[in-house]
Amino acid sequence: MIQSAYNSFCNRHHEIAQRLARWLLTCHDRIQKDRMPSTHEFLGFMIGAPRATVTLAAGQLHNAGFIDYTRGHVTITNRAELEHSACECYRVVRNEFRRLGLL
Repeated sequence: MIQSAYNSFCNRHHEIAQRLARWLLTCHDRIQKDRMPSTHEFLGFMIGAPRATVTLAAGQLHNAGFIDYTRGHVTITNRAELEHSACECYRVVRNEFRRLGLL
């Protein structure tokens, strides 16, 4: 329930790059691999943004050295800095999952 509430809040109030960082970190927590299959179109659907906007945000994260991407895949190259660039919603939900023993 907390994750749904924060996802809704986040998609309404935070910048695209912050939301993209949150989503990538959440996926990374679940699959525990740095390289994950994902398209900009899918990411846009998940964070409530057009694909072109996701491409711009991914470019910002890539230029900062936090991620790398190729067609159909995203690789987290600097998780610590990606966490720093994500909004507080990521940390709140992650901490709740840890509290419940789900991470």
